[in-house]
Amino acid sequence: MRGYESLKDQMLNLKNWAVIGVTSKKDRYGYKIWKTLKEHGYNAYGVSPNYDEIEGEKIYHSIEDITDTIEVVDMVVAPKISLNVLDEIKNKGIEFVFFQPGSYNEEVLEKADELGLSYIIEDCIYATLKAMEN
Repeated sequence: MRGYESLKDQMLNLKNWAVIGVTSKKDRYGYKIWKTLKEHGYNAYGVSPNYDEIEGEKIYHSIEDITDTIEVVDMVVAPKISLNVLDEIKNKGIEFVFFQPGSYNEEVLEKADELGLSYIIEDCIYATLKAMEN
């Protein structure tokens, strides 16, 4: 478990995150995660083909559309979408992926391993950041 905590600490120290599956629905984790990252001083880039902007901020239709350097990708989508985004993540040179609960399955994790990505599962960045507030 030591390696896991070290990996999580490494991710938390990186400031440029993309949230795949951002939404304008304030009761959904796609919104809460994006907003909470911003509140904690992260540069959080929302990615969703369903929006051009949320609350006046540009939303990207694809991770490939982001010109800034992304260091960590947070997945808040169904496993089938996660699977399709992994190649884009690798092509952008991003090493770290935080899979929210429900965003991965065995096939997704096998592909992430094949691509050499470092990832976290069975955790929630929203819960982690909220816990840091106390």
